[in-house]
Amino acid sequence: MMPIPAAYPFPTPLGTLLLASDGQAITGAWFQDRPRPLRIPAIAGDNPALTLAKGWLEAYFQGRDPGPLPPLRLVGTPFQQEVWQQLLTIPYGQATTYGELAAALARQRKLPALSPRAVGSALGRNPVAILVPCHRVLGRDGSLTGYAWGLERKRALLELEGVTGLPLQGGHPTLDQGGHTAPRKRDSTPPTIE
Repeated sequence: MMPIPAAYPFPTPLGTLLLASDGQAITGAWFQDRPRPLRIPAIAGDNPALTLAKGWLEAYFQGRDPGPLPPLRLVGTPFQQEVWQQLLTIPYGQATTYGELAAALARQRKLPALSPRAVGSALGRNPVAILVPCHRVLGRDGSLTGYAWGLERKRALLELEGVTGLPLQGGHPTLDQGGHTAPRKRDSTPPTIE
């Protein structure tokens, strides 16, 4: 049977996550309390990408590193694609800052600098919550800022991953000299966004 486009409501401790697939890859993941346009049928069928994503999320919400991501197909500008690809290099259990992410992209593009605000804008357009981990990006001082699905969800996701030193209210965690929180080991190589 051919894979078919589908959407699947996946219950999580943080609310229902609507997973969308084109039949071959995950194309979206949104918390249902903040709807985004969705123009595909909410049906289940032979959809291997959804099956893989559900397994990945089950492991994730059990507090385990879920390993390799299911296939992703994200629609965005070339710059957004670059930012989202860079997000996939942030290991499970670690966080970085908008500035560090911008600096990494600037190095990759052989530019002297890149605006952290431009990076933040691209993060705000991330169509796949949790799997493309924009929740792992913190403010310059390590503060919890700018998460489309709410700062309480961002905190909960980081705590679930074991990121330490998060502020109780506002404030910032302790970051190392590279702008990262305490690392957790991960062996998998980040996937490529199609």
